[in-house]
Amino acid sequence: MFLAEISGNVNVIGYGIAALGPGIGVGLVFAAYIQATARQPESAGLTRVYMFMGFAVVEALALLGLVLAFAL
Repeated sequence: MFLAEISGNVNVIGYGIAALGPGIGVGLVFAAYIQATARQPESAGLTRVYMFMGFAVVEALALLGLVLAFAL
């Protein structure tokens, strides 16, 4: 029986797992925008601003995780 040798940095595995959260978050942000626009089309302009703000926050968290994966 042979044992596999793990080489490389474990931080990369941690970032791979941490990237799932922002991926799900982006999906939820855009799903909420589509649902809000479908329910009230006249409010699409107002909710679009909130969609981009939510998208920016989620992506900032993803980039923060990427930086920490390489910094530590």
